[in-house]
Amino acid sequence: MHIKKDDMVKVIAGVDKNKTGKVLEVLPSEGKVIVEGVGMVTKHTKPRKQGEVGGLIKKEAAIDASKVMHICTKCNKPTRIGRKVLEDGKKVRICKHCNETFND
Repeated sequence: MHIKKDDMVKVIAGVDKNKTGKVLEVLPSEGKVIVEGVGMVTKHTKPRKQGEVGGLIKKEAAIDASKVMHICTKCNKPTRIGRKVLEDGKKVRICKHCNETFND
């Protein structure tokens, strides 16, 4: 996956196009991500325990990872992610615009 948890991303397709948010969860087996404030759905909940309230709850739904683009922290642009192997053998992700490495 090109996206990791806590990355800032911009939605590039769909109903929530041009929205930005932080990645809350990554689901690599399904190829989906959950982004803060994007893909909101209404869930009907029933009170299960005594004292618990039911009702409508708004929460984020998973969207396809191909519909989001990483935002570089250095140049503040949505960018594609490249990979680079350093001299010590460590793999890092780099910004295709400014060639800066991301903090992983």
